[in-house]
Amino acid sequence: MNRFENKTVVITGGAGGIGLAAGKLFAGDDANVLLVDLQEQALQTAVDSIGGSKRVSYQVADVTQPEEVQSYVATAIERYGAINYFLNNAGVEGVVAPVVDSPIDVFDQVMAVNVRGVWLGLKFVIPAMLDNGGGSIVITSSMAGLKGTPNVSPYITSKHAVVGMMRSVSQEYATQGIRINTVNPAPIETRMMRSLEQGFAPGHEDEAKQQLSQGLPMGRYGEPEEVARVMAFLCSDEASYCTGGVYTVDGGASAL
Repeated sequence: MNRFENKTVVITGGAGGIGLAAGKLFAGDDANVLLVDLQEQALQTAVDSIGGSKRVSYQVADVTQPEEVQSYVATAIERYGAINYFLNNAGVEGVVAPVVDSPIDVFDQVMAVNVRGVWLGLKFVIPAMLDNGGGSIVITSSMAGLKGTPNVSPYITSKHAVVGMMRSVSQEYATQGIRINTVNPAPIETRMMRSLEQGFAPGHEDEAKQQLSQGLPMGRYGEPEEVARVMAFLCSDEASYCTGGVYTVDGGASAL
């Protein structure tokens, strides 16, 4: 039996990058998969790329809106009966600018998606997990949640915030069968990094990528699948004593 057979995972930010890689991995281990994101066409493409069986579906939702979070929770239970795993993964990067030039509305958007969205996910998914006897939640933070980087202060702030959130909420439910951890990736080959490279060095994105890669002990970006495998481990029974933890997927960056 595959390790996630007859189990259900909900993945926010599920239409691309790390979320899509995780969806493919969990589906390959026979999980029911509900992908959540903002754009229906991107979600349909993601479901098709996984192999759109009845075990893989999507829900359009804005993770910053309580009623839409409640809706994706209800959809998962209606379609699949329970939520066993929750990848609280949706995030945005904002813009690259020093704090004095950073637009206030961009700060608000980053905090809304990366912090409020994560908090709302916990608020409404945890009761469903308690009704089912427990589960595992993985929040996507970042190396930006552990270290500072100039010119991306809203993103850095948001990713530090969810580490603190995880450490608090994991203690609230540690005796009730719910495990909560973060994954903290270094640069990963995703759309977000293309955007950040352009922001760090407009018109010289390749040079920005090369410089960022050279700053990693392994000398390269990670692949989305490498993050997804750590998420899957944290959801699996092999991680039964893992909660309240910060799990770096960073090519050695945290050792510097």
